Amino acid sequence: MEHWQNRLDELARRHGVPGAVLGISSPGMTGVAATGVLNVRTGAPVRPDSVFHLGSITKVFVTTAVQRLVQDGRLDLDKPVSAVLPELNLGEITDRVSLRHLLTHTSGIDGDVIVDTGRGDDCLARYVAQLADVAQNSPLGATWSYCNSGFSLAGRVIEQVTGQVWDAAMRDLVFDPLGLRDTLTLPEEALLRSAAVGHMVEDDRTIPVRQWQLPRAIGPAGLIAATVSDVLTFARLHLDGGGELLTTSSLEQMQAEQVRVDAKYSLAETWGLGWQRFVWDGQRLIGHDGSTIGQQSHLVLLPSQGLAVALLTNRRTPHLYEDLYREIFASVGVEMARQPVPPVTPLGLLPTDYVGVYERAGQRIEVLLSSGKPILRVTTLGKLAEYIPDPVEELPMVALEPDVYLVPLTGSDHWLPVSFYSLADGSPYLHFCGRASALNDMPRVPRGARSHRNGGGSGDTAN
Repeated sequence: MEHWQNRLDELARRHGVPGAVLGISSPGMTGVAATGVLNVRTGAPVRPDSVFHLGSITKVFVTTAVQRLVQDGRLDLDKPVSAVLPELNLGEITDRVSLRHLLTHTSGIDGDVIVDTGRGDDCLARYVAQLADVAQNSPLGATWSYCNSGFSLAGRVIEQVTGQVWDAAMRDLVFDPLGLRDTLTLPEEALLRSAAVGHMVEDDRTIPVRQWQLPRAIGPAGLIAATVSDVLTFARLHLDGGGELLTTSSLEQMQAEQVRVDAKYSLAETWGLGWQRFVWDGQRLIGHDGSTIGQQSHLVLLPSQGLAVALLTNRRTPHLYEDLYREIFASVGVEMARQPVPPVTPLGLLPTDYVGVYERAGQRIEVLLSSGKPILRVTTLGKLAEYIPDPVEELPMVALEPDVYLVPLTGSDHWLPVSFYSLADGSPYLHFCGRASALNDMPRVPRGARSHRNGGGSGDTAN
């Protein structure tokens, strides 16, 4: 592990990451490296047992908890969620949306409904109640679109079935059985440990963020924090057959393809239950990334070699991950896929057919032509806007393919894809950062009076 400690030290310095921990686990070997500081203001050092936010890696933990309840016959992935939550009001999809829709990001519920419903134990119940006022972003099962809201709803289902708040249920269903003593959901638990603080860049200075954690109701979507050793222990559950926690069938369902992502160059090519699924160099991998307030995490599993690699950092930047993981996976004979970059010779294409405004709860995206040049204006809306320095960005668009453009990630040489596609009914959508946004003249489905129960199954399929 000495080599990877040296590489982590060097690459973290190069890319301006204040602190990070790296964990590598293969059959018979686990190693951890730590570098930098938890907080540039205090200078407290990162330790191998320091706790970092996992962000959306939380979703795989939540899916694991759901699978335990499915095994026990307490939940069914394909029955309507309303069978467990009779008070649920999601308009016309109320009696059709299933846990499978939620866990595969195909519910069509607007995905970034970030609201603060308080610190009380009723925060998830209150969060789910306010979803009645949120427009449906796309028809049920019609397209894949990353959905934090769906996981908060899944967390409320866990609460209802177990009779516990989500935090306690996760301890009973996942954390304690795996011996994850440093995996937590609440800030008062983090205070008892060596905990990282997120960072952002402001006026060319790296400074601590002003808020440690998102609102408690977002917990099932991304509030778990843990040591890298605990993350590797969790990963081994999914590499080594589930032990006494999950059956082989449950593991296989989580890792198998559940839905194909319509948009090109998205977060993953296909999605399982909770897991991202992708291919590097002909090898099938599963994993998940996580981004939260000033922190970023990555977990990648290579089942064919029983390998898990986890990286937890306290500054959001793609470069440390890409450089480090490329080297680590090359050392086991797997070339990491490269992100798309603009063509050497410009294609000369303009997104004329796609000009317009695309909007969802957390973001408004405008495709513009300014002096003959394509621009993507991205406006972060609502609660999310409080967590970033500038809620409005204007990004130049470069054509990669007729229906795919690239825009630069602010402050870096990294490029992000913007894909345009249509649903089966012809509705035009834009896909950016894993989210599908409808063209504004194709109105999203409003929440109306709740539909009558029909006693049916899950309705539309997720495939």
